[in-house]
Amino acid sequence: MEVTNRTESRGEYLAFEAFTGARKLIEEIMCVTEGENVLITADTSSDMRVAELLGGAAKAVGAHPVIVRYETRWQSAVEPPAPVAGAALGADVWIELQLGYIMHSEAFRAALARGTRYTCLTGLDVQMLVDTVGKVDYAGVRELGDALVELMSAGEEVRITSANGTDITGRTGDRPIHVRGIPADKPGMSVMLAGQISWNPLEETQNGTIVFDGAVWPPDEIGLIREPFSLTVENGVVTEVVGDGRDAAVYRSWLAAQDDPNMYRVAHWSLGYNPGVTRPTGRIVEDERVFGCVEWGIGTKGSWIGGEPWVAPAHSDGSNLAPSLYVDGEAIEEDGRYVHPALVEICRRLGVDGY
Repeated sequence: MEVTNRTESRGEYLAFEAFTGARKLIEEIMCVTEGENVLITADTSSDMRVAELLGGAAKAVGAHPVIVRYETRWQSAVEPPAPVAGAALGADVWIELQLGYIMHSEAFRAALARGTRYTCLTGLDVQMLVDTVGKVDYAGVRELGDALVELMSAGEEVRITSANGTDITGRTGDRPIHVRGIPADKPGMSVMLAGQISWNPLEETQNGTIVFDGAVWPPDEIGLIREPFSLTVENGVVTEVVGDGRDAAVYRSWLAAQDDPNMYRVAHWSLGYNPGVTRPTGRIVEDERVFGCVEWGIGTKGSWIGGEPWVAPAHSDGSNLAPSLYVDGEAIEEDGRYVHPALVEICRRLGVDGY
C-alpha cells in the first residue's frame, strides 16, 4: 500500500505529545471510567507504541486495559479470529488500531448490540495520534461540524464538483447528517475521530461522476492515489470505473473480484475538516479528514447512516481533495476552501491556514 513514510522507530519520539493524545482519547472521547474493561485490538501492522500508550492511559483512570494483537488481514470488514470477537463481546470500550479493521463485520455488530462503545482508528500511529487528537481543539472542530450540518440540512439538493471532473448531485430528503467526532458516552455507540460529517442522500437521487484523487483504501494495492480516476454513479450505484492508469485498473478489478452487486453501491458521502490533517498519507482514517476534502464510501452501508442498510464483502473509502460544494445552488465551499461566512469565521478562530 502506498503511504507516506513517517515511522520513527525511537520509542521516545513525540512521547509527551502522544501521551497527551492518548489521555484525551481515553478520557474525553471514549469516556472511560474506573472499573471498565477496555479492549485495544491491534495487528502486526499496528504501531504498538500507540497501543501501549492507550493501555497506560486507561489504567490511569482505573480501567482494565487488554491488548489483543493478531495477524494482519489485508481486507476490511472481514470476520476476526474467534478469540478477538469474544474479547469484543466482553468489553465496555473497544478501540480498533489494526489495518484490516473489523467495523461492518458480524463481530462488530454483535459487540455494539451488547453495548460496547467503539471507535475505529485503523492505522493510528504516533504521528496521527498527535496530529488528529492531541493537537486538536475538539470543541472548536465540533462547532465547525455542527455549522456544516446546519448548512447542509437547510437545503435539499447537494452538488459536489471539482476542477478535475467530479460532478455529482444527491437529495438529502429526511436522511440524518451525522457529526462523527462526538464523545462515546452511551452504550453501543460507534464513534470516529473528530473532523468529519457523514450522510447518504436518497440512493435514487445520487447521479453523476466522482473523481478519486487523494487516497482510497481498500484495496491494499492503492492507498495514496498516483493517477486520479473516476466513478460513474447512476441512482446510487457505481456503473463504471473510468481511467487508463494503474490505480483505475486495480480498483476496477478489485470491485469485480468481490462478486457482489452491493459492492458497487454508494454507502455514504462525508466531508473532512480535521485541522491536523493537511494532506493524504495513505492511512484512511486521516485521509477521510483532510481539511476541506470530500470522501465517499462504497460497499457495506451501516445502519447508523440512515435509510436502508446493506452488507457487501467489503467497504472502500476514497477522497477528492479540492471539491466545490453547493446546497440548493448556494456555495458552501469552492476548490477545497470554505467560503460561507459562518464557516470562514470558525476556521479563523481555529487558526486554520489560509483563513
